[in-house]
Amino acid sequence: MVETEILDRLKRFEIPGRVTLLEGNGELPKIEVTTDWSNAEIYLHGAHVTDFQRKGEPSILFTSQFSRFKPGEAIRGGVPIIFPWFGAREGEPSHGFARISNWELHEAIALPEGGATLRFRLPETGEGATWPAFTAHYVVRVTDSLELELIITNVDTQQFSFENCLHSYFAVGDISAVSIVGLKGATYLDRVDGFAQKTDTAEALRISSEVDRTYLDTASAVEIHDPKSKRKIRIEKEGSQSTVVWSPGLAKSQQIPDFGNEEYKQMVCVESGNVAKNEITLPSGRSSVLKVRISSARL
Repeated sequence: MVETEILDRLKRFEIPGRVTLLEGNGELPKIEVTTDWSNAEIYLHGAHVTDFQRKGEPSILFTSQFSRFKPGEAIRGGVPIIFPWFGAREGEPSHGFARISNWELHEAIALPEGGATLRFRLPETGEGATWPAFTAHYVVRVTDSLELELIITNVDTQQFSFENCLHSYFAVGDISAVSIVGLKGATYLDRVDGFAQKTDTAEALRISSEVDRTYLDTASAVEIHDPKSKRKIRIEKEGSQSTVVWSPGLAKSQQIPDFGNEEYKQMVCVESGNVAKNEITLPSGRSSVLKVRISSARL
């Protein structure tokens, strides 16, 4: 069971009919948000948004049924917070330590128009002690859309370089029918082809096999057109120069222990952040703000 002390401490943030604190999968503390238009689910583990669903629609976010809800392991799906590095590092957790750390809930506010805002903070960790001193705050706003804001502040006397990304997993009806628009003309690194640098010349990206691309120097919005679900998902961003698109395909899916062999058909990642050559370097006393807004409409 979740420690009674933790739940008791969190109960002060509850807002009747709007914000509820309870025990989630793996006995991890979970927050459920209910608004006039939507529902959302957030774990303190990783400050991880695991679900966002507009009323009358299927979930916009995908979370694997095989995900491990365990301390020290990342949740597979939803919106993991990638910080302070992207990808693998020898002897270190993949994609950084933020997504496997327990964040603190600092504030829950009911918005007058019927939504809610929650504010989280990453406490000091042993992993973070080897980096220049920084603070990390995360704001989740739930209305008819999902708005996410990751704020990193350099409180050290030296500059601080890092990568960040909101690694969004989106639910789709059939990956083979999906088209992703908004990236035409962008340069990308193709991880499936040994990180070869290429230019996307297509009006829309269609997926028929494994895709793992890091688009560079792109701040534009991206849309996922999903004819089977009869909707389009729009990802708008600020403070982001990179967009990562990932679809594992069958072979890669079979190699991922916390992911179903066939689940690749129902998801695609379109991630917003600053990675590779777009990494951020913050002078002392400065902040970086990464904002993402996720919305949907009928297709």
